[in-house]
Amino acid sequence: MAPHTAQDPPPASTVTLHVNGAPHRLTLDNRTTVLDALRERLDLTGSKKGCDHGQCGACTVLVDGRRTNSCLLFAVAYDGAEITTVEGLADGDRLHPVQQAFLDRDGFQCGYCTPGQICSAVGVLAEAADGHPSHVTAPVAGPATGPSAAQGSPVPLTPEEIRERMSGNICRCGAYANIVAAIQDVRDLRGARGAQSAPHTPGAQTAQDAPGARYAPHAPGVPIAPGAPPTRDTQGAAR
Repeated sequence: MAPHTAQDPPPASTVTLHVNGAPHRLTLDNRTTVLDALRERLDLTGSKKGCDHGQCGACTVLVDGRRTNSCLLFAVAYDGAEITTVEGLADGDRLHPVQQAFLDRDGFQCGYCTPGQICSAVGVLAEAADGHPSHVTAPVAGPATGPSAAQGSPVPLTPEEIRERMSGNICRCGAYANIVAAIQDVRDLRGARGAQSAPHTPGAQTAQDAPGARYAPHAPGVPIAPGAPPTRDTQGAAR
């Protein structure tokens, strides 16, 4: 076999990436990451290159429904994968609830990390709903310690849980407090919807009545709940 020289083209492979519901057949250098394929080949620049070492979370996307750092993934290993970027979260002109909550809660400043924060938050909500524990989740009690929630039941997204689960997404502007509040808002919105679809016992407290169940998509000109921080519209103007 002839030795490989610097003049030879680098080894390449042809893969199909299903991005935001659309298939894309690409021939890529085997060293190409999913992040570079999205940005350089598909012009999806919402996912940001921050550290390029999997340490900041700016490149977070959803791969087959799970959040991951796209700068660490070789694209050739994800042939056939379903990838969702921040551009694919909205339903036409209607923002995803997490996107809307970030706007309503002013959960950003410069915005560079925001696409990764939003994709990670979407993943956090799904993980907690599916019962995946985090480092701070209380262990399930065994027979010797009494009854507890069943393994795999939804994990309550307390502020501590949210902070732990989002700890891989760095915001150098320090918008963490409002990011946590935005995720809590979507948590409460989903809880309220679940309560509406379940039979209601007279006299029982509903999710809408519970403290903290305060999120609703904000309409321009409608005052926000007392104590809520100012919001920004899609052009960035403070409200």
